[in-house]
Amino acid sequence: MIRSYCFFIYVFYLCTASFTLPAQDSISNKYGLVVIHTIQSLQKTIQKNPEKEMIDLFRYIPELAMDMKYIGTDHFLQTSLYDSMAMPYARKPLATALATVQAELNEQGLGLKIWDAYRPYQVTQQIWKKVPDNRYAADPATGSAHNRGMAIDLTLIHLNDQQELDMGTRFDHFSDTAHHDFNNLPTQIKANRNLLKSVMMKHGFVALNSEWWHYHFQPAKEFEILDISFKDLAAALKK
Repeated sequence: MIRSYCFFIYVFYLCTASFTLPAQDSISNKYGLVVIHTIQSLQKTIQKNPEKEMIDLFRYIPELAMDMKYIGTDHFLQTSLYDSMAMPYARKPLATALATVQAELNEQGLGLKIWDAYRPYQVTQQIWKKVPDNRYAADPATGSAHNRGMAIDLTLIHLNDQQELDMGTRFDHFSDTAHHDFNNLPTQIKANRNLLKSVMMKHGFVALNSEWWHYHFQPAKEFEILDISFKDLAAALKK
């Protein structure tokens, strides 16, 4: 009788667990990473810590230029990774620091052009399948600062004509030529890269040696990995 009762309780527990699982919006994946999939779950984390708010950088810093590369095919994978709703989103601390960078550059007649910011986790998984090299892509086993809304890909532009400064390579140019410590470059290109690096680091950003365009903001790992669509973020931020 006791065994039958215990078996009944066990079966009831399994049925209840399987029934409630789809309602979860923060799921621990095969790597043991907790990934937030819904706006509702994100909002709960923001209520606990307002610094986790996601900001539309283009609205927050109106002077920014942007060219969201992964909407189109002008990048190394040559296929669209983002939907047409994609905008440059980032967490509040990064947005605040970036506004300060933009203001300082404006005094020199320069500004920022954004190529990428928040990146849904599933896109990181797609990229890793094509480029399983952690010099140039984030391993899904750890996630990316982009997935946490704490990284930015960008370049410098002249404000008067919106033209990009020559940095020596295109975005997502995966070779040592794109490395910060690559010195076999014309003096002006090195000066342009150094200007971007110096102003970004001055305001708390950290450079990635293998990509002159990539900067993340500390402490990135205190922010959860997100896999929320741009469409859902856009709808939430309009409210």
